[in-house]
Amino acid sequence: MNKFISIGHGNTVAASRIVAVVTPESSPVKRLIQDAKEDGRAIDTTAGRKTRAVLIADTGHVILCALQPETVTARLNGKPETETEAGAGTDAEAFPDGDCTGTDITESHEGADAADDT
Repeated sequence: MNKFISIGHGNTVAASRIVAVVTPESSPVKRLIQDAKEDGRAIDTTAGRKTRAVLIADTGHVILCALQPETVTARLNGKPETETEAGAGTDAEAFPDGDCTGTDITESHEGADAADDT
């Protein structure tokens, strides 16, 4: 059975299919992303945020993620996130409302919807 990990914004990936987690800054990775976009193999899960990690799947798909590579790697390894990974640094900046775990945020907005109905 596949283990799935959260990569933010309610998205998950099969951990067994990921062969590499890299940063998007280098020229070879930028070319890889561009080629994947042209071939239809790119999957953008950033929800408009800055791409901070690029996941390479064994199928050739290139997954763009707004989480830090260290955070994704920790989740792939099954390690619990430390306070630094979960709430400090650039992930906290990328997810100011704290939703970097991929949890369903509709629960937190139910009260707001009820208030709108009155």
